[in-house]
Order: sequence, then C-alpha cells, then structure tokens
Amino acid sequence: MLTGKPIQNLQREYKLNKLSEETVHKNPFKQFEKWFADVSKVGITEPNAMTLATANEKAKPSARVVLLKGISSKGFIFFTNYHSRKGKNISENSFASLLFFWAELERQVRIEGKIKKLSKVESQKYFDTRPLESRLAAWASEQSKIIPSRDYLESRYKKFEKEFFGKKIPLPPNWGGYILIPNYFEFWQGRESRLHDRISYKKVNGKWKINRLAP
Repeated sequence: MLTGKPIQNLQREYKLNKLSEETVHKNPFKQFEKWFADVSKVGITEPNAMTLATANEKAKPSARVVLLKGISSKGFIFFTNYHSRKGKNISENSFASLLFFWAELERQVRIEGKIKKLSKVESQKYFDTRPLESRLAAWASEQSKIIPSRDYLESRYKKFEKEFFGKKIPLPPNWGGYILIPNYFEFWQGRESRLHDRISYKKVNGKWKINRLAP
C-alpha cells in the first residue's frame, strides 16, 4: 500500500521557460547541443542518461536507461554488449527512439531514427578510454543472460582480472558502439496549466521541417 500523497495528486506547475518555433535553431542537433549545455551547467547527475526504446522483429517493445557517449554530425552514440536484449532487438529491428528527461529544467527531448553499428576501430578507441574496472566488467558480464548467482559474476570478473593482469585489455568481440541516426526530434518545454510547448523536427527530402504540436 502506498503512503503519503495520492499518486493522482502528484503534480506541479511548470514555469521556468518557454519554447517557440520562431526562436529554436533551424538545425535540431544545434538545438540539442544548446539544451545539453544548459543542463550541464545545472549540475545534474548524469545529464547524458537517456531512455533507449527498441523493439524486436515482432514489434514487442523494450526500454532501458543507457548513457549517451558521443554526438556526431550524423547521430547519437552509445555502447553496449551486442548479445544483450537491446543488441538482439537492434539486430532484428534497427528502428529505435531515445528520450532525455531533465526535470530540473522542465524539459525533455525525444529522438527517433535508425541504429547502425560503429566500426570496430571506433569501438576500440572508446573502449580504451574506459576505466580498467569497466573494461574487465565488459568481459565478465554476459549481459541479459540468466546467471546462477552474484558469486558467479564476481568469479568471472576475477578470472579476467587475472588473465589480463599487466596486459592491454582487448575489445571484447561481442561489445561495441551503436549510433542512432535521427529522422525525427521533439523538444518539450513544460508550461503552466499543462499547455506545454512541443516543437518537432521531421526530416523531409533531406531537410528539417519544424512544426508546433499540441500538448
């Protein structure tokens, strides 16, 4: 049984800012960079945390939080185990979406597009920047697989810790990067009376078309 304030009464007014189709940047990547710069100044823990939603070949959805690790002129980059549930979903259905929610600024961004694998060279370059423990964990964790116990996981970690002691840790064959190449962005700014601002960008014939959406 839930205690405290009833769930249906958990709400507040959004008053911090506004968003207009006349003032947003014409390029959605630039608009994202502007908002990301704003949220980075606020001191939020892991402002690069994003919900990644995927679906398998039967369109069964699945979502989880991952960390954005890079933005290029083409798209948004993250890394994971290719044998994980998300990796298997992507291999069956390459269309996916990202969601950033920054409550402190009353903002969210939705991004939709198609996911492609990064090259092994690109994945290796990032992998080499990870802390030692994270590189070992990438080898130890058979992500999304059922395992017998916590001890089993820790024993695998110790196994690879011993195996790679004093050596350069190679890139696991089942681990690497993906890039989501967007064809749709939506920027949401909370407003009073639930009359929120929603500005969308849709790629049409190679150009971004900007529209305002009803909240």
